[in-house]
Amino acid sequence: MAPRRRHAAADPASTAPLPTGDEKTARVRAMFDTIAPRYDLMNRLMTFGLDQAWRSCAVGALALPEDALVLDLACGTGDLSRLARRSGYRVVGADLSAGMLAANGASTPLVEADGSRLPFVDGAFDGLVCGYALRNFTDLAATLSECARVLRAGGRLAVLEVDAPTSRLWRAGYDVWFNRAVPALGGALSDKEAYHYLPRSVAYLPPAPVLRRMLIEAGFSAVGIRPLAGGLSQQVVATRTGSR
Repeated sequence: MAPRRRHAAADPASTAPLPTGDEKTARVRAMFDTIAPRYDLMNRLMTFGLDQAWRSCAVGALALPEDALVLDLACGTGDLSRLARRSGYRVVGADLSAGMLAANGASTPLVEADGSRLPFVDGAFDGLVCGYALRNFTDLAATLSECARVLRAGGRLAVLEVDAPTSRLWRAGYDVWFNRAVPALGGALSDKEAYHYLPRSVAYLPPAPVLRRMLIEAGFSAVGIRPLAGGLSQQVVATRTGSR
């Protein structure tokens, strides 16, 4: 009798339930503390350098006067902050991860803060940018409400997030790269568990119609959501209404 073939054990990092509530907040903070030293390198490799062009597009979408005050929420190592400063804006960065703030090289004021409880007065900012962090906020509705609160009436929000191509061919390649190659690359260069989690965290993202409704309920209007590079990424732009 032929020996029975043994199946490889599933990687616990790829099958464990996604965390929620306080557990998610703690896991996200610890994960970004860990990956901060190689975060920029991994971003360039994961996107083949396209993320820099997407970030420039988001900053340009603010379309604010020079010297406007902009909050870079979940600022990480400061990519968006640096681009916003080059556009003539004054910038404040906020992030949940102390490790990310320690690695931030944007030469802007920095605040360690949870997106759902921002330590700023109402209407403090003219604009707000956020790069690839919506899925990492534990309470997205509360975070969007806080974004509206700290923006003045008429203030602008520009957000980048991951997306998935609609073309069948592009989607197949995307799935192989994002769900298989990226975790392997992250394991070799940074932290294996974190880069297994990041592709799976897309499950936290609401569909575009739901996200649009959440933004309107939070206090935004003129919400625009558009794919970038055939759906490899997406940009969300909205304007703070005059009243909630």
